[in-house]
Amino acid sequence: MTTQPTNTALPQPRAMVAAFPKPGRRIARAYRELEIAMYGTDNEKKALGPFSLLRRPWEPASLTEPADRSELWRWLDEVVLWVNHEYVWDTDAMIPACWPRHPHLVHEIAVIADLRYRSGHALTSDPLEEWHRYALPAFVERMRARTKTHCEDKEHPPWPSHGPYTRQASEEACTDRRRAFTADTETLGPEPPTTPPSEPARAFRVILGDDARPALVDGDTGEVLE
Repeated sequence: MTTQPTNTALPQPRAMVAAFPKPGRRIARAYRELEIAMYGTDNEKKALGPFSLLRRPWEPASLTEPADRSELWRWLDEVVLWVNHEYVWDTDAMIPACWPRHPHLVHEIAVIADLRYRSGHALTSDPLEEWHRYALPAFVERMRARTKTHCEDKEHPPWPSHGPYTRQASEEACTDRRRAFTADTETLGPEPPTTPPSEPARAFRVILGDDARPALVDGDTGEVLE
């Protein structure tokens, strides 16, 4: 009995992992400027201007140009999709699609993306191990605790803390907190009055000039006063 040969199809080529998304041109330039601020020459650092004005991708509010901010959002969205594809198995660890509507997630995703970007450019695997061991798991746990099951429905629910936050930000609540601040500072007593230091007395002496007329001389500077 002869066996019929079977046609075993070879598996299609498929990458086992996907590369971390690259930031756009403007965000990459921001990273180059930060690199110069840390390791550049004195002239290069001076050309950057005040370091406090440098764009920091991990702090979205530091990007004040619309084009910079738009590019950052596109990059972070790609990072979220990458994390969900490469690191999530159970759905409860998935970053929700509504993350732009959660400020706490926006802040944290920006930091997670920055840490992963920097660790991918390190010369050793230590920073990436730190990201795997601490940064990403800690972020996922905080995300689970904060969003819980509120974002599982297709329709995004209203912010559960909207009412308490509105009351906290009201004028009445702000005034009450300011009263507490004032009461606390008053326990320290009044500040001692500040008096300008008195100038030391200047020493003068009288001399006779060439014309035999008396002249007043400053003993400290030697200046002849009329």
